[in-house]
Amino acid sequence: QVQLAESGGGLVQAGGSLRLSCAASGRALSMLQMGWFRQAPGKEREFVAHTGYTGYIHYADSAKGRFTISRDNAKNTVYLQMNSLKPEDTAIYFCAAALIRGGAYDYWGQGIQVTVSS
Repeated sequence: QVQLAESGGGLVQAGGSLRLSCAASGRALSMLQMGWFRQAPGKEREFVAHTGYTGYIHYADSAKGRFTISRDNAKNTVYLQMNSLKPEDTAIYFCAAALIRGGAYDYWGQGIQVTVSS
């Protein structure tokens, strides 16, 4: 079993920055594919960013140029640095872990609120 715990959310003004962290336990991060997702009120959950254990990184178009996903395998933690935040980035952000490259995400965190005020 893998447990994921997000932190770092909160309220920020438009144009500001936040860094989300996702601490993984139960399995070495180096063996996990990791992703960030978000769900805004009244909307479906959407993909934000992904980092594979080979170093592969992929972003949603909405995140490109503003968000940076990174991992610290020594700390078993994945980060999402979010810059130039917009009110439309307001959502609950979830981290997720997949055991198999190219497979579905098997484990999810509880989520953390990010609110961007205009």
